[in-house]
Amino acid sequence: MFLSGESDPSKIIKPKKGKSSQGENYFDVREEMAVRMFLTATTFDEKNKIYNEFLRFPLDKMISSIIRRYKLYRKDMDFVEIHTDTHSFLMTKVDKFVPSKEKKAYSYFGTICKNYLMGQILKDQKEFNRKISYEDISSDLENNLNMTYYLDIEPVNEDSIIPDLLESIKKILDLDDLNENEYKLGLALTEIFENYENIFPASANNKFNKNIILLSLREITNMSTKEIRSSMKRYKKIYLGLISPEED
Repeated sequence: MFLSGESDPSKIIKPKKGKSSQGENYFDVREEMAVRMFLTATTFDEKNKIYNEFLRFPLDKMISSIIRRYKLYRKDMDFVEIHTDTHSFLMTKVDKFVPSKEKKAYSYFGTICKNYLMGQILKDQKEFNRKISYEDISSDLENNLNMTYYLDIEPVNEDSIIPDLLESIKKILDLDDLNENEYKLGLALTEIFENYENIFPASANNKFNKNIILLSLREITNMSTKEIRSSMKRYKKIYLGLISPEED
């Protein structure tokens, strides 16, 4: 039974999908209304009915699309396991969504899923890194041109730059003009810099840290060094603006 004053989502007729549809109509007006009703439902049975009837399928489809589109696969887990784990995590965050005219559940849920998957991939990578001695691989990394990326900038104080850099990257990720590689790289950079102190040993030199960053970016995004270098241009521009604002 639906709450007083609320419409029944089943009475909302979804628009027909056009020939050029990219599949986003699976989460439209009806589903947005169902989310709001789910949030205001007062009993478990009521929430369960709304979820199973209106939200389970579109959320399943959203998560599948995100995993495949951004290639957010995890080592030692098959697709079904990744999907189930992500869906379960998403349901723990649904109640944190605050509806408003400007905010859509579709965007909120998509961001939650993408950030969670990127975080889990980074966590897997960190665990992998713990099993490898930095001393054993540092020489190979520093001498391997394929694993070297030079920023051509002077060393800076990470504690003063990284918070501002993170904030700027997150703002860039909210824009609609990023291509797929730029978006994937931005998510990867966000996760890496949010966990910077835990990933990189304080004693490591600057060149070694940059090589490890590149290695992590390649593992997380499945992009080549060339693709990373090309997609890095926007983020490098942000970084240079932070360390040399007087040049803007």
